[in-house]
Amino acid sequence: MSSEPAEATDAEIAYAEPGDLARVREFVRVRAVELGLPEHRAELLTLAVSELATNTLQHTAGGGVVRLHAVDGRVVCDVTDGGSIRPLGRPMPAADALRGRGLAIVERICDDVRVDPAGDGTRVRLTLDLDQP
Repeated sequence: MSSEPAEATDAEIAYAEPGDLARVREFVRVRAVELGLPEHRAELLTLAVSELATNTLQHTAGGGVVRLHAVDGRVVCDVTDGGSIRPLGRPMPAADALRGRGLAIVERICDDVRVDPAGDGTRVRLTLDLDQP
C-alpha cells in the first residue's frame, strides 16, 4: 500500500469580508493536512493564503475564492480575486517599511508561486511539494 495520499478533487471556500479570514485560514490548514502536507508546511501555506486574502480585501472589491487540491506529489492552492496581475520577484521591504511584505513573504515560503489572469481578475497559484521535510 502506498504511503502517498491519493490525489483529491478541489475543495474551495469563498471570502468577502474580514470576518471570513479565520474560516479561510482554518479551511486551508485542515485541508492541506488532509491532502498530506506536514503540519508545519500546512501552517506556511495558511500564512501565504492569509496574506493573499488580506490583500484581496484591502485592494479589491468582491472578495475571492480559495481552492485546494493535490496532484503529482504537490498541494496546489489557487487564490482567485477581482484584482489585477501582481508582479512577482519583489525584494523584501526594509524592516521599517509600513507595507509591502505580503507577496514577498508568499514567494519565500511556497515552493512555487505563479500569477495568471482569471476571467475578470487574477489567480495566484501557490504550490508546496508533499515530499519536503
